[in-house]
Amino acid sequence: MRIRKNNIFYIILGLLTFALILYLEYNKKEELNWFPSYVAQHKIPYGTKVLNDIFEKKFSTTEAVTVPPFEFLNSNDNIEESTYIFINNSVSFSKAELETLLDWTTKGNTLFIASSNFEKELLDTLHLKTKSLFGDEGLEHQFQHRLVNPQLNSKIKYTFNKSYSTMYFSQLDTLNTIVIGEVSNASGNATDFETHPNVIQQKFGEGNIILTTFPIAFTNYFILKNKNSTYTAGLLSYLNNEKPIYIDAYYKSGKKFYSSPMYIFLNTKELKWAYYMILIGAFVYVLFEGKRKQRAVPIVKPLQNQTLAFTRTIAEMYYEKGDRKSIAHHKIAFFLDYIRSHFYLNTSEINEDFFQNLAARTHHETHEIKDLFLIFSSLKHKQHITDVELIKLNTAIENFKAKAHGK
Repeated sequence: MRIRKNNIFYIILGLLTFALILYLEYNKKEELNWFPSYVAQHKIPYGTKVLNDIFEKKFSTTEAVTVPPFEFLNSNDNIEESTYIFINNSVSFSKAELETLLDWTTKGNTLFIASSNFEKELLDTLHLKTKSLFGDEGLEHQFQHRLVNPQLNSKIKYTFNKSYSTMYFSQLDTLNTIVIGEVSNASGNATDFETHPNVIQQKFGEGNIILTTFPIAFTNYFILKNKNSTYTAGLLSYLNNEKPIYIDAYYKSGKKFYSSPMYIFLNTKELKWAYYMILIGAFVYVLFEGKRKQRAVPIVKPLQNQTLAFTRTIAEMYYEKGDRKSIAHHKIAFFLDYIRSHFYLNTSEINEDFFQNLAARTHHETHEIKDLFLIFSSLKHKQHITDVELIKLNTAIENFKAKAHGK
């Protein structure tokens, strides 16, 4: 009786502990999602909901493009004097797609790409190279960004300290490139830092190409922090707001829509914990009720493999009948099938290449393979085969197999 009371005490203690854990987990402050999605509908730090609102309010004609640029430009041949914007952690075009974009740019359009990485073909075309700028060792680090144009408050420096590295253009085509923005490593206590170009503009045909290696400048976190919106506004001032602006929604790290129905449960705190409680309840039910009511599982003996017995019976029938020639032909046919299935060689043509390939795969010399197939050839042309010849054939095949498998 005392043992039973102790069990009840431990069960109650375990349930209270479990309830306390659930309470603490439920009331725990939800962590921010720092995934770099760059999706216009996302309100997370690295989404672009704020930028999308700016486009809708400040620019007259904007349109989100949800298809690949190749498909979009080919289906809209009349797009001219407009801007095509790409913002993502990494933007990489196919060769045909890049050629289509560059051809479209030469007609007087503007191609604007904000990405940490660019494909080599685009950089080679514009005679550019990129390189990483790393923060100093330690946890405290920050990068300072500024706009070069004096009309855009070039003396103001905008800091960002959520990354340990940033990209910049290490090589420029100085005759055709205009530097718009620069970045410097502001870690440490020094006041003078070496600046590196990270936003550039190039004339390309009748149009322009603007590249920036700092796509985070267009995210919710950067725009809303301190006065960083002035920096983003300065970059957007290079766009013609009187002409159509097409914003890419295809090359994005995150998803605009979540196809999985579980996203609704797992993204809502109350539904998520209700789902977890159902799973835990089901597990407890199976653990206790299943053990009590589970029936004994009958033992079902597996079917025996009768292949060997069947083969032995057929062989004895051939042998008793004295048809040794058929036995020899079957053994040769089975051996050729063995070569096809184990060494993956075609046995329809027996030639010098076949002998060399088979020898290389079976640890044999080429002349040994030829001697074996010479036995096959001699038996095929004989009208009658003796027991001695049949035994010799079987011995040769078994020896081949043993050596082929390293025995």
